[in-house]
Amino acid sequence: MSPAPEIRQNATNATAFLTPDEQVRVQRRTVLMLATTTILGGLGIGAGFSAGALLITEVTGNAAISGLAATMNAVGAALAGIPLARLAARRGRRLALSLGNLIAVVGAMMVIIAAVLNAGLFLFAGLAVLGIATAVQLQARFSAADLAAPDRRARDLSLVVWSITIGAVVGPNLIGPGAIVGTSLGLPELSGVFVFTLLAQAAAGAVTWFGLRPDPLLAARALVGRQETGPAPAKSVGTSMAHFGSNRVELSQVSGAARTSTQVMIIALIATAHAVMVAIMAMTPLHITEHGGSITLVGLTISLHIAGMYALSPVFGMLAGRFGSPPVMLGGLGILAAAVACTAFGGDSHVVIQIGLVLLGLGWGAVTVAGAALLTEVTPAGIRPKRQGQSDTVMNASGALAGATSGVLFAIGGFPLLSLLGAILVASGVVLVLRLFSLVRR
Repeated sequence: MSPAPEIRQNATNATAFLTPDEQVRVQRRTVLMLATTTILGGLGIGAGFSAGALLITEVTGNAAISGLAATMNAVGAALAGIPLARLAARRGRRLALSLGNLIAVVGAMMVIIAAVLNAGLFLFAGLAVLGIATAVQLQARFSAADLAAPDRRARDLSLVVWSITIGAVVGPNLIGPGAIVGTSLGLPELSGVFVFTLLAQAAAGAVTWFGLRPDPLLAARALVGRQETGPAPAKSVGTSMAHFGSNRVELSQVSGAARTSTQVMIIALIATAHAVMVAIMAMTPLHITEHGGSITLVGLTISLHIAGMYALSPVFGMLAGRFGSPPVMLGGLGILAAAVACTAFGGDSHVVIQIGLVLLGLGWGAVTVAGAALLTEVTPAGIRPKRQGQSDTVMNASGALAGATSGVLFAIGGFPLLSLLGAILVASGVVLVLRLFSLVRR
């Protein structure tokens, strides 16, 4: 790939001006850089999901609170969502994403130290700080949409989401090699995998800082500003059109209140799907080990689940571009319904649970990819980072609440009771999608 073109900048160095051809080349390079960083970042997230719950059990001696691993990860991501978005709005995506990776490195170090000291509270704090890696991954997908042409936003966004698959699937299977590394370094076995997390986050931050040039958000803003003072090129980032199934809506003709209502519903839908996913995923390691499964089986199951989350993202992106995001979100909710049916009735069958976890990932991926693309489409460029940050914060807050609740419900009624909660949430999501269709028709 040819190097990024030189960007003509004004005296304040605050904006970058791209010709249409330069925009296409820069967007391709931006997607490549973001894909690279998400592969690296996914290593840490995948390892943390599977090892975190087991490490909490080992350090605290209380398996009932192992779900707090996912909860603390979600809490950290939720707390970081809006500040990272605000930083991106002021200084660009490059600084916000690379700083997030650097903070995640500190979180991984805290987890390792907590394991060595056998300090439960410090472990929870470390997992929360490490949760910023999730916030970085989420905002990276929005970064892929900044300079994308409207008819390619969902596709470009989904390609970055898909790239998480590689690192996220490999991550849980690093528990075994991590144990070897931990032993060789004199660390507790389960903490060794977080050494890989530390190195991966550091590498991701370096790629973002040195490779994400020009900054996609700042360049996109400059293009929008230029279009407002002159004729806009075809398929530019300033095109204000949203795709709802068979309807294409010109946003300039939609009232501000209607657009805000639509944005709120999309954010609620994404948060609902995320809550279902986290609640069930958080308790899967404990369910498997309680039914005779090994740590290796736990890693394989979480890997399959994460593969489901990300592997078909480009497919969902293309479907959203072809048929509109709401139908894809509705289909994702249907897949989530099938997933909770598997976990409700899977019992001690590891195969059925694994099928349920794969479906859980697929449903989450469909709703998240289509929802993120639609939120970008229906939000004016000037406030997109704000709405995107709010979406990530609400999404991760719902995951934190679901993770905290999942441990209690699992202790009371196991996967069947937890799956009942998932079914209720899925039903509420279907209502939201139908409401979204109704709003568009009006």
